[in-house]
Amino acid sequence: MAAMTSLSEEALICPQCCEIYCLPVLLQCSHNICRVCLQKFWEWKGCRECPVCRTVSVPARPPINLALKIAAEEYQAQRTSRDQEVCLLHNEKLKLFCHNDQEPICLVCHTSKQHKVHECCPVEEATQQKKTEISTMLESLRKNLRILNKTKEHWEETKNYIQIQAYESEKAIKEEFEELHQFLREEENTRLTVLKQEEEIKTQVMCEKLESIKDQIQTFASTVSDVEAALRAKDLPFLQDYKQTKKRVKCNICDPELIRDILIHSAKHVGLLKFGVWKKMANIVKCVPITLDPNTAQSNLKFSAEFTCVQYSSKQLLPNNPERCTSRVCVLGATGYTSGKHSWTVEVARGKDWYIGVARESIKRKNAVFLNPAEGFWVIGLCNGDSFWAQTSPRTKLVLKQKPEKITVKLDYDKGKVVFINAADLTTIHTFCDRFTERIFPYFSPGLYKEGKHSSPLTICPLNIKVDVE
Repeated sequence: MAAMTSLSEEALICPQCCEIYCLPVLLQCSHNICRVCLQKFWEWKGCRECPVCRTVSVPARPPINLALKIAAEEYQAQRTSRDQEVCLLHNEKLKLFCHNDQEPICLVCHTSKQHKVHECCPVEEATQQKKTEISTMLESLRKNLRILNKTKEHWEETKNYIQIQAYESEKAIKEEFEELHQFLREEENTRLTVLKQEEEIKTQVMCEKLESIKDQIQTFASTVSDVEAALRAKDLPFLQDYKQTKKRVKCNICDPELIRDILIHSAKHVGLLKFGVWKKMANIVKCVPITLDPNTAQSNLKFSAEFTCVQYSSKQLLPNNPERCTSRVCVLGATGYTSGKHSWTVEVARGKDWYIGVARESIKRKNAVFLNPAEGFWVIGLCNGDSFWAQTSPRTKLVLKQKPEKITVKLDYDKGKVVFINAADLTTIHTFCDRFTERIFPYFSPGLYKEGKHSSPLTICPLNIKVDVE
């Protein structure tokens, strides 16, 4: 092997292609040929003879000369390394680095017109400088890679959470529809029972009427039969029974009874059936002016089935999506407003710490902010169960005659007003006046609670439902 590595360049040249060996094979005659060159020669010649000495080889595939292959590869690597260290123009060693052209140059290049005015330095100095530069750039790449890996994990969690959301939403939809189905089944059974009862009562009446008329028919049929027999009698017997026969014929015959309201009242049972059921359904259906958006909620908040009630609870593992508020324990409404008048009433009766109002869409959701109009919040709140505050800048203490149980929030987007009203006596608690320039969302924060104690919920009050026909 050592002998092979010290071979001259001539010993490493293929006799067929006159190039450095590429995968040399050893023939039986001890000549070495590139495998590709040998294959082409044999195909052209039509026989398996050596291109050098014309000795015919046996049919077996010639083996690769591994030692010669390694020596050729080492020689190629050394030549490439030498070529890289030498200037192609002047055949001088590359000892300088040109900062202007970003390439190594030789001393002759440095004195040439092309590089004479360029900033140059020794290769060793440039290597240290450029390695430091590349290391800094590499750290930036590593940072970006870490960000991408973290984003990938986040997106995988989001994908899994989407599937969980879809499952939970499907379950909630099925439960809601099952409740509606149960109502419809019960309503159907109730109406069928009433119909069956009417059928049984009226059928019983008709049975009794039929029995009565059957008795009358039998009596009159017997009389007719007797009179017909009397008419067929001989003269003297007929005249002898004449008085009695005439008396029987002259019996009073009443007209059959006209039975009123005996048919099934189909109009009552079937007429406007759908409307009647829909109107009755209003008793089990709730309608609220707004609903909460769980995708904006801090991870400690939990909601009622239809997202109309929120309270503080144990922490959940949720995706940190851009819409989610993480800096405060709060949630936004599902619908934002860019015009018009809107109002909703919130039950706050049992809460000791809460904030309600409105917030603009661009609030900082991941960073700590102050609850004031400058940061995009127009809210009021209760602190420690005894002091009410309007979150102005600085905040304003509210003096109330009685602690409100329900508060109505009225938003007039076009006039830039947010009014808070005690729903019990309709007195105004506080009014914000401002100018809105973007989408505004309802804002809810039920406050924290100590370990082991349940927080009080904030509940959006339902509207009164009326089913009227104009």
